[in-house]
Amino acid sequence: QVSQAANLASFRQGLIDFANDLDFGLISGVLAIERRGPGAKPEYISIGNTPAEFLAASSDPDNAKRDPVHSHVMRNAAPLVYDQRLYADAGAGDLWEMQAPFGYRTGLAVSVHMPGYRRFLLGVDREAALPTDPVKLNRMIADLQLLAVHAQDAAARLLVSAKAPRLQPRQLEILKLTMEGKSAWVVGSLLGISENT
Repeated sequence: QVSQAANLASFRQGLIDFANDLDFGLISGVLAIERRGPGAKPEYISIGNTPAEFLAASSDPDNAKRDPVHSHVMRNAAPLVYDQRLYADAGAGDLWEMQAPFGYRTGLAVSVHMPGYRRFLLGVDREAALPTDPVKLNRMIADLQLLAVHAQDAAARLLVSAKAPRLQPRQLEILKLTMEGKSAWVVGSLLGISENT
């Protein structure tokens, strides 16, 4: 259902429902688009149920560079289980302290490589500790990886188009005529505008 989502609202709700089925209250999907060239920075397009208060408190881009979960999923396709210890070991315990009150105490994160220097990152978070039974924990990880594989299709289709500029009806009409093989002169004549326009 997630991969076939017709719009952003159904995609978002599908992700949230899946996270809730896994007993996680928070989910975040991020389409990371790496840009090439000098000074190019990656673009991040996200979807999920991240609390607005958390977004306001975590708006410092330097924190993303220090965040061990973010660093891992941007470089590694292996799933990651995290809790306070991971942040403390990475020297970023202060980040965990800032995130924990919003429900980001422990979680799972995966990433899927996509064509075109893209990566789909998916993470689920909750306040309760993860299961200590390795079979249950591995099942959670496998379910999240399966979701990520299916969600990447919808992310590529819906998140990128959500950021695409909207064309005016006249622009769409010109494109349609051009796609039909009409020259700029013919399009201009049909629409009563100059060839130059």
